[in-house]
Amino acid sequence: MSERRAPFQQHHGTAYEQMLEKVRYEGAYSTRERAEEAVRLVLAGLGRQLTGDERAELAARLPFEAARILTTQIPDSQPLTGWAFVKDLATRTGASQATTRWDTGSVLTAVAACAGPDLITRVLHQLPAGYALLFGRAELTPAA
Repeated sequence: MSERRAPFQQHHGTAYEQMLEKVRYEGAYSTRERAEEAVRLVLAGLGRQLTGDERAELAARLPFEAARILTTQIPDSQPLTGWAFVKDLATRTGASQATTRWDTGSVLTAVAACAGPDLITRVLHQLPAGYALLFGRAELTPAA
């Protein structure tokens, strides 16, 4: 039985390692630890913003470790705009807003790659304005 579990656990660990390497590369972080720090910060913040089906479906598409970070957060009653999200993360860590914006974009671009375009579109419709650029997309406003 344990022989069957090992590849399953390794698969999940491998997926998370690949996600960390993508974030490390995209964010030009010097170490894996710095990339993981960014992943933990941003996914925890995103977990405080998302609710419902989109949250559950996103968690299902992320590596297990990343999904756990996302889903252990209690959603805030008042969702933040994209810019307020970055400012909140910066305040929590004491990092500059520029560094936090970089971290956020690096992580959410990797999240978008895991989730796929259709789910990210639904996530963006759930969130307040300002998140599209953080996910590596153009910020489109509906025509009047």
